[in-house]
Amino acid sequence: MDLGLPPDDDAARVELRSWLAEHPRPTGRELARRGLVVPHWRAPYGIGADPLTQLLIDEELRRAGVSRPVNPIGIGWAGPTILQAGTEAQRERWLWPLLAGEDFWCQLFSEPEAGSDLAGLRTTAVRDGEEWVISGQKVWTSYGHIARFGILLARTDPAAPKHKGISYFVCPMDAPGLEVRPLIDMTGDHAFNEVFFDEVRIPADHLIGRENEGWELAKVTLGNERVSLSGEGALWGRGPTAHDLVELVRRAGGARNPVVRDRLVSLFIEAELLRVLRLRMVSAIVAGKSPGAEASVRKAIADDHGKHVMELGRDLAGPAGTLAGTGPLSGWPEAPDAAADPQWSWGYLFSPALTIGGGTSEVQRNIIAERVLGLARELNT
Repeated sequence: MDLGLPPDDDAARVELRSWLAEHPRPTGRELARRGLVVPHWRAPYGIGADPLTQLLIDEELRRAGVSRPVNPIGIGWAGPTILQAGTEAQRERWLWPLLAGEDFWCQLFSEPEAGSDLAGLRTTAVRDGEEWVISGQKVWTSYGHIARFGILLARTDPAAPKHKGISYFVCPMDAPGLEVRPLIDMTGDHAFNEVFFDEVRIPADHLIGRENEGWELAKVTLGNERVSLSGEGALWGRGPTAHDLVELVRRAGGARNPVVRDRLVSLFIEAELLRVLRLRMVSAIVAGKSPGAEASVRKAIADDHGKHVMELGRDLAGPAGTLAGTGPLSGWPEAPDAAADPQWSWGYLFSPALTIGGGTSEVQRNIIAERVLGLARELNT
């Protein structure tokens, strides 16, 4: 699909190449100040880039071997919300180090009894002079143990209806009374955490937007989250792809078992469908149109696809697939060099999270049924 990207002699491309030549190893702060971290944002944080310019910038950064700072929750979810609803002082305070990757961020939304039903959260924030006093518990907080700040939802008016009386805060993760406890998942990694708030005090100016109107901002954050989780790699934009798996088998001489060949073909087709859906989304945006149903459909398919990729990788390994650190071709005499590849064994254990994080598969399908297909919320029986 031809997206009509500008040619090599395009003025914007030439200028960017010149800047990258002068900054062959730019820091996160240099990339942020140049507007290359989030080029679609308005100045001074971005350059107000249209979709074609964004694609051009991505292409040139890849060509130069330059990577943007890693701060997915900060840049992808917290940043757009602060940009939209924060004061000028809040934007200047938090956005520059956030974009530069200097301050890592986490998300303090889910609770033991408020996951998919996030509006049922019980953590409270009570105003006390020039401070807010936070009490309650959050769970499944990714990277809360290394984050400097977290975006926090807390109930500020317990008497208000369920979706009202919730406010949106920036919470320093080193505040007195805040305790982070690790949740070790079955991969053996420590990414998730429980977070406890024992009368944690944060400054009054850490409130984003208006008091009791945080639910609308939460929807902005969650909307960005669900887009961010639909990347190219099988594991939320990370890790191997279906094409990587097919290529491994091809280099080893192909699969002799017809059932395995059929699964590989099905996986390849699934990956191509996702690729085409992404191109349709990009094409719509480039043409100034809304992506429509493709975004919701692609998220739902991508989650299951990630599991399919990792499950087939495990099955190809045979008995060796039960061992840590093995790859899809472990035990294949045709591919001895592929035996040690821990991303596959880790990815298989991680893959169930794909259909839970960012909205469960069931929730995603409900959204598609109601908002895309126009079906009723409940069947009349």
